[in-house]
Amino acid sequence: MAHPLLSFLVIPLFLAIITNGQLNYNFYESSCPHLPMIVRYNVWTAFRNDTRVAASLLRLHFHDCFVNGCDGSVLLDDTARFKGEKNAGPNKNSVKGFDIIDNIKADVERACPSTVSCADILTLAAREAVTAAGGPYWQVSLGRRDGLTASMKAANVNLPSPFEPLDKIIAKFTSNGLDTKDVVVLSGAHTIGYAQCFTFKQRLFNFKSSGKPDPTLHPSLLTDLQGSCPNVDGSNNKLNPLDTSTTYMFDNAYYKNLVNNYGLLESDQALMANQETAAMVNDYSMYPYLFSRDFAASMVKLGNIGVITGQEGQIRKKCGSVN
Repeated sequence: MAHPLLSFLVIPLFLAIITNGQLNYNFYESSCPHLPMIVRYNVWTAFRNDTRVAASLLRLHFHDCFVNGCDGSVLLDDTARFKGEKNAGPNKNSVKGFDIIDNIKADVERACPSTVSCADILTLAAREAVTAAGGPYWQVSLGRRDGLTASMKAANVNLPSPFEPLDKIIAKFTSNGLDTKDVVVLSGAHTIGYAQCFTFKQRLFNFKSSGKPDPTLHPSLLTDLQGSCPNVDGSNNKLNPLDTSTTYMFDNAYYKNLVNNYGLLESDQALMANQETAAMVNDYSMYPYLFSRDFAASMVKLGNIGVITGQEGQIRKKCGSVN
């Protein structure tokens, strides 16, 4: 399958921030040379069947790395020993894509048994998901090992929430070695995907307990959302696109939406209320290449949070359970 990527979107190697010397681009070159092709085939096949999987896989990777690092912990099922992350508040009935990772893992195990970690598979799958949706390509350093446990409590505490103020979200990024720029750049992932009505309904009817809508919300978007998310409990789980203009295309429309007060989540629109972040939003709204370049660089940083290598952890045979 021809790869529909333009070379100018490939992040140069010198921009790739490698935070762990034991990770490298050629880690599986001899032990599992067909790994990239296996991951790409599975992700692109799933994407052709349902374009929403791109956002699902990207979010799954993000939610993994923000809880105990990029160790595949989000993939673990509950056991008698621990309650995993799948049923934590930010993940329950929300995070998806586990079946795709399981399919990739099964194919990889047939090609090269007990060789490739689930954490590496998830990191590669996130990259392929972005490119499938038309976003940038970047080099992924490999050699992560899988963690041996998961924590529902840590997921509830560590994952950013759409209900939190911007300073708290920035603090959660900072605690993971990321910065304010990464907050703005990685928020751009909301150019694809959907949000459930309950995550933004307070903006439509009772913003900050005022009994009125959020005054920053564009009147046209407000009318549309009040129609699709009526003020009744039965609408809480209905889905709405995070980016109404190019819902399935990974582009910089998210930032254009924010500039025009078309941000769906309060936490997204809040980027325009801060002078530093608003300046970045404006830049990305005008220069799509700048966003593509910086998103690729931030994804490299994200993928290197808290990785375990060497003899730590293990290579899981199945992503949902330790060996």
